[in-house]
Amino acid sequence: MSILSSCRVRAVAAALLLAPFAGAQSLSVHWEELTGADFVKAIDQAKGVCVLPFGILEKHGPHLPLGTDLLNVRYAALHAAAEEYTVVFPEYYFGQIFEARQEPGTMAYSAHLQLELLQETVDEMARNGCRKILIVNGHGGNNYLLPYFAQSQLASPRDYVVYVFGLPRHHVGGPAMTDKLDMHAGQTETSVTMVTHPDLVHLDRANSESGADQQHLKLPPNVDTGIWWYAHFPDHYSGDGGSAYQALGEFDMKAWIDDIAQAVRAVKADEDAPRLQREFFEKTRHPLDTKQ
Repeated sequence: MSILSSCRVRAVAAALLLAPFAGAQSLSVHWEELTGADFVKAIDQAKGVCVLPFGILEKHGPHLPLGTDLLNVRYAALHAAAEEYTVVFPEYYFGQIFEARQEPGTMAYSAHLQLELLQETVDEMARNGCRKILIVNGHGGNNYLLPYFAQSQLASPRDYVVYVFGLPRHHVGGPAMTDKLDMHAGQTETSVTMVTHPDLVHLDRANSESGADQQHLKLPPNVDTGIWWYAHFPDHYSGDGGSAYQALGEFDMKAWIDDIAQAVRAVKADEDAPRLQREFFEKTRHPLDTKQ
């Protein structure tokens, strides 16, 4: 199939997926596509809930695009917003990826900039009416960054709440999995990208590098060090991308979309986190008055 044909297939598939919801909502779910007046309506329709899909730019084996995490998480978030209306923030890739700095195309921002930029981004989102901000993680390197960021929101009073939706969980009951490692650019991630951006997947290149664990570092399980990923996967590839197939990607992507939509519904309905956060900030002003 030609690249042009693949693009048309992807566009048609996306249109079909979004079609059932077209009548129910006339406002775009894309933050960047809304006019000023429509943005006001969109925030109201979303009940102040906005989604920030969080990706990265890094090597994904020899066969997937650098923006795989960014492309896939945004695809999932946008289609989840079609199930449960919310406003989805534009492409965001300013996360933690120091472990891939040796690979071409990697954008690894300093730790302080990652946190400062994310803080200013959610502050600006809140200033524009996002009272509840759901950060949807699409990159394993952010697994520690984002929970820490959410915890750091308690450092000073604010009138909005940050929620973090972690990486998609493993869904049981789907098509068979044969990749036992499957940590980065392996069977699952490659299968999903075959659904979201089939024209960017080069399956014929998947076995040109090894995604096996190189085991250059041997430490007890409870001892951690920053070089661990490079020690095990120096080519920034973990698993067997060559074993990917369409049905697995379709199953996992649908489950991911449904999970995000469910999270958006839960955040919309949540009245406890905002109330408890207000209570907490009030108590922090007078810690000696807190009942012991």
